[in-house]
Amino acid sequence: MSAPRTPRVVVIGAGFGGLSAAAALASHGCAVHVVERADAVGGKAGTASVDGAVFDTGPSLLTLPEVPRHLFALAGESLDDHVTLRRLDHGFRYHFPSGTQLDVHARLTDTLSSVRAAFGSDAAAELTGFVGYAERIWQASAPEFVFGDAPSLRRVLTLPVGRVAGLARIDALRSMRAAIWSKVRTPELRHVLLRYATYNGSDPRVAPATLNCIAAVELAMGGWGVQGGMVALAAGLAALATRRGATIETGVEVAALSARGKRLTGVRLASGETLAADAVVSNADVRLLHERLLPPRLRPRPTPHTPSMSGYNAVLRVDRRADAVAHQVVFGANYEDEFAAIFDRGDVTPEPTVYACNQRVAHGRPGWDDADALFTMINAPSTRAQRCPLDVDALRDTVLGQLRRAGVAAEAEIVWQRTPAGLAERFPGSDGALYGDASNSRLTAFQRPGNRSPHADGLFVASGTAHPGGGVPLAMLSGLAAARACSAYLGRSYDSVRPMASRST
Repeated sequence: MSAPRTPRVVVIGAGFGGLSAAAALASHGCAVHVVERADAVGGKAGTASVDGAVFDTGPSLLTLPEVPRHLFALAGESLDDHVTLRRLDHGFRYHFPSGTQLDVHARLTDTLSSVRAAFGSDAAAELTGFVGYAERIWQASAPEFVFGDAPSLRRVLTLPVGRVAGLARIDALRSMRAAIWSKVRTPELRHVLLRYATYNGSDPRVAPATLNCIAAVELAMGGWGVQGGMVALAAGLAALATRRGATIETGVEVAALSARGKRLTGVRLASGETLAADAVVSNADVRLLHERLLPPRLRPRPTPHTPSMSGYNAVLRVDRRADAVAHQVVFGANYEDEFAAIFDRGDVTPEPTVYACNQRVAHGRPGWDDADALFTMINAPSTRAQRCPLDVDALRDTVLGQLRRAGVAAEAEIVWQRTPAGLAERFPGSDGALYGDASNSRLTAFQRPGNRSPHADGLFVASGTAHPGGGVPLAMLSGLAAARACSAYLGRSYDSVRPMASRST
């Protein structure tokens, strides 16, 4: 009897979701071929270089490091043998319009001491209570909505009674803002907590309070840098997949998916070549997949949607300082108006908040001989949501002015920039939105596309625009979920690419 044929899987895209799926499936004995449109792996975790200094141009903070650790363990390896994570004792410094500063640390007790020193004991008690509330949401929601397979109302209703009752703690019926206002009175802390909505590009005025769990993930569990930049983690995943037998090609563009009836048979490249496949995992933006890559007869009907935030990014050459902080946030005069500007007016508020990441302190990137690379971001509407073209010159002046007033960068030169239009061009189908659709609905968890596509047999989705959402660890979990579903479709053991358990805070 001849040996069974090795299943062939084509992965479209080498972002964190695609690389995670590729590593898991290759470790599971599939013949995996990854094709990436760009010239390097990493997806939104890109890089650029100016005058010899290399810097990140995308994600700048890693949370939930147990996710990449789990992925490497699935392949029988250790993350620490290939990627160096940097635990930052002093992670964030927040600058408020009043001139007050707040430092956030890796340990919650240290952060609470900073809050007490800046705003008093009542404020520290408020944050203590809020983090406890956020932890309870995380513990109740993470097993079903983050670490598990894509949720459905039917699956939730078939859970054991105790687990269904526990889901009542996720606070899904009021908004992030309403929950924050009910528990925290200190204006500056309200700003810090509202900002977590931007971690998936949503509007805290309407996004479900369930998303307040993000505060627990960062404040109680901490954040990490990656030695060599976030792209070093992507490169580590790519190397892991390659060691397990996957083939990764960059500079290869996909034109369309091929199908016989509803069953996918392969991927047609822009070159005209077709890669035969028993299954396809798409790491592309879900809208690109639905609107351009699927055969016309299999495309879903377009539905109304609210794109998540985009951003204006600039990298600054700044004088090197011994007291530099990894991450800094300079709040504008009216933080809540930022969300109204983006989601109601399709514009950027006149004095927006500026985020800045010092690449040397966060990721060990050396910068220039006497200067550091400072990656900055202002939240902005996607190209689809914009009511009028953004004034890029004004955004440049805002970045420089805000950082100068806060004392973050007295002298600075912008050496690289990217607008929402640039993001839209780099990531087709995204309209520049960083996280797909915004989570501006009480049913967000059930509306996000699942990892097994219902539109074609053999099609799976591993993307920050699919379940469980955007951001580096969630995109990796999307890749794991797609790999599990793909394994089951190919007749492999579902549990061998096992889901990970959530970590209690």
